[in-house]
Amino acid sequence: MNRALYSLLFHLGLPIVAGRLAWRAWRAPAYAQRIGERFALGLPPLKPGGIWLHAVSVGESIAAAPLVKALLARYPELPITITCMTPTGSERIQAMFGAPEYADRVQHCYLPYDLPWAAARFLDRARPRLAVIMETELWPNHIHQCARRGIPVALANARLSARSARGYARFARLTAPMLAELDLIAVQTATEAERFRGLGARSECVEVTGSIKFDLTIDAELPLRAAALREQWGASGRRVWIAASTHAGEDEIILAAHRELLAREPDALLILVPRHPERFNGVFELCQRQGFATRRRSTGEAVQAGDQVLLGDTMGELLFLYALADTAFVGGSLVPNGGHNLLEPAALGKPVLSGPHLFNFQEIAAQLREAGALVEVDDAQALAAQIAALWAAPEQSARMRDTGLAVIQANQGALNRLLDGLGRLLTA
Repeated sequence: MNRALYSLLFHLGLPIVAGRLAWRAWRAPAYAQRIGERFALGLPPLKPGGIWLHAVSVGESIAAAPLVKALLARYPELPITITCMTPTGSERIQAMFGAPEYADRVQHCYLPYDLPWAAARFLDRARPRLAVIMETELWPNHIHQCARRGIPVALANARLSARSARGYARFARLTAPMLAELDLIAVQTATEAERFRGLGARSECVEVTGSIKFDLTIDAELPLRAAALREQWGASGRRVWIAASTHAGEDEIILAAHRELLAREPDALLILVPRHPERFNGVFELCQRQGFATRRRSTGEAVQAGDQVLLGDTMGELLFLYALADTAFVGGSLVPNGGHNLLEPAALGKPVLSGPHLFNFQEIAAQLREAGALVEVDDAQALAAQIAALWAAPEQSARMRDTGLAVIQANQGALNRLLDGLGRLLTA
């Protein structure tokens, strides 16, 4: 399948796209808003001549934040247009860059669907000097329209699992020309660099820069605020663990593990944070059906001594919720979703646990695992047993904390390497 056939099929599939959008809007009403932007209609005013950065959803938006701030500092004369595809990503972008100091520098809209005319209309409005795509959100028509206009395109913090590479290889007539139009592919590992080259990327455009997720910084006040809140709750001496970024099918496993832990530690508290906000109500109802005394973080109410679960149903608070806990489980990993960012809890000095499905973070997981900073479990019983073991052995928790922080410190510097690469494209 080449790009022309891909575009034809995309047009023919628009009724399916509309149906999927309607289904999402039924589950999360925010999807019903700003639909015109998805077709490059009714776009907000965009200052041209800057940098366009695309981050598909929440995770990529958070990962992109240090990059955006560094670009603002290095190129104070250039506006930055940030696009995403989801309402939660949009909310996160606006929360991070909605302050007055960013008003004249950062602009935001949804990225239109990958239709040739929509991509062209968006680029004619934004007219960027450089396009930066976070991770592996590859859209053939957007990339081709940039190439036609002489706009260099960089794939930043790129990752490509073996499974994804096999999927792209099945559509080589579409994939190879698209990758050949990229001017910089800043990959996280040498293995992923070879995968990109094997799919048709120009060898001289592929650079191993590492993961910018290692370059995260933690506000020194965050642990202090968390400790103060736990003291306010009267929970300084309670066993508190967090299960974050959980997906459908995981919450039941997490709650089963928590039930086992409560049998050993009756005052244990679980902070349960579903990945997607449209699941907040359903997970709350699940907790209640299973008989757990559950309080919602969004109410702002203090946790009481009898509460067994705190549902993290707010946006933009994940780091703070991690800071509240003693031990962290990172979701998307007990089900074959590929996992989520393991480095955030590690950077806060928390022992980190996950399920076995970590194909989106293979290199990071391998480094943490080899250092003894990550424990993987397969089911509720193993999860409960590992958390109980960590609670019973504070010296093991301390070792995991220290080795996790050491892994992060040893891998920092990717952001500067990426910025150097982007700088070459801007001055070419």
